[in-house]
Amino acid sequence: MESVLKAGRFCAYASAFVLGLSALAVRIPAQAVANGGANSIQALFVSDIHFEPFRDPGKAAQLAAAPVEDWNRILAAPASADGAAQWTKLDEACPTRGYDTSYALYQSSLHAIHAQAGEAKFVLVSGDLIAHNFSCKFAAVFPKATPAEYRAFVEKTIVYVMANLRAALPGVPVYAALGNNDSDCGDYQLDANSKFLKESGQVFAADLEGAEKAQALRDFAAGGYYSVSLRAPVEKTRLLVLDDLFMSERYQTCGGKTDAAPADAQIAWLKQQLNEARDKKEKVWVMAHIPPGVDSYSTARKWMALCAGGKPKMFLSSEALPEVIAEYGDVVQLAIFAHTHMDEVRLLIPAKTDAVQKPVALKMVASISPIDGNNPSFTMATIDPARAILEDYRVIAASNQTGIDAKWSEEYDFAKAYHEPAFTAATVESLIGGFKTDASAQTSASQSYLRYYMTGVDMRMMALIWHPYVCSLTNATADVYRECVCSMVK
Repeated sequence: MESVLKAGRFCAYASAFVLGLSALAVRIPAQAVANGGANSIQALFVSDIHFEPFRDPGKAAQLAAAPVEDWNRILAAPASADGAAQWTKLDEACPTRGYDTSYALYQSSLHAIHAQAGEAKFVLVSGDLIAHNFSCKFAAVFPKATPAEYRAFVEKTIVYVMANLRAALPGVPVYAALGNNDSDCGDYQLDANSKFLKESGQVFAADLEGAEKAQALRDFAAGGYYSVSLRAPVEKTRLLVLDDLFMSERYQTCGGKTDAAPADAQIAWLKQQLNEARDKKEKVWVMAHIPPGVDSYSTARKWMALCAGGKPKMFLSSEALPEVIAEYGDVVQLAIFAHTHMDEVRLLIPAKTDAVQKPVALKMVASISPIDGNNPSFTMATIDPARAILEDYRVIAASNQTGIDAKWSEEYDFAKAYHEPAFTAATVESLIGGFKTDASAQTSASQSYLRYYMTGVDMRMMALIWHPYVCSLTNATADVYRECVCSMVK
């Protein structure tokens, strides 16, 4: 695909563009952000960018016709004469619950990333690079377009997002997962072994090398997953990146059919990778987009019905993923997910806990997209490279949702807010244990969680559903979650 082949040249162009505007922000020295030991390193966690190339529909034809390296010039040009009116019409035809990341907001986030994540050793992007309702908007703007033309526009948008992010931190490897929106045929739809996966793999594996890259390209072409060894100074640690869209309760093929085979193949691959890591005494981080467990937001509104035999709303179609990750708690040091756009923690608990099987801490990364009314944010992580432990993290948030004249500053620091020495299974278990004993969400830790759950929004009203929400943090299976929720009304 032409846009992928030109991605390297575009990175250089985008780098000059981003660096030239970086004076809008001030770089923070490494010692000001590191809360770990003397050998600690920094990493950047980003998720749910949801870049919106249709914000000025009058420019869409130019974007479709131009090489990706020209997109910044097109997007930065003055708005189309009737751009606002066209957007209003498009938004009415393809409604969403809010607005995704505009050009101005994405550039603002990139400037902040360049200024505040300059010491990062790697970047993790946990999925959803393109905007919501992307296929509807494309069809409205290009009613006569073919499926191949749609795939090309999706691929170019992904190249644009990834190249700009890489350009913001030159030389820093970026490892990304696909999200449920990142597809050439519609939200929650994708075909395994597809041309889209084969071509997109070139973008996602761009920072891998040698035999590892060759294998990643084969795996990504099969099902959107891959393995990469985190670079030194991180010691003996592999990152396993999944495309758990195939495991979603809402998943369909591009033809609108159900198909369990891609999910089964991916789970088998995951087990193989974890077994190899265990045999080699390697540590593992797992990253994907859609979290395992209960969709607490959708379920909490009907939680009383659960105690009458109702079923909670689950993110995934089966419990295979959380079961496998928890089964390898001796190997998996951290699980990273996103999708809810909120800043959340969870704990994956194995069926039985012993010397081998231990819980796994799960971090859910908040979004760049402000579609839910949240302020955009990204997360700066402090890591112990010898143990592959997340020692601390800081959430950096924008002062507004547009990116225009936005100031990016620290919203909170995990260690300071919760008085925990690190983000590990033990500390997350302790933190959630405190939530469980605080039924009315009155402790300092509970109040902090409510305050920071949705970036920039006061979520104290969540105290009304605190008990069922807290149940979702440790109970990734439907039956155990129901038992936890209903224990309150027995």
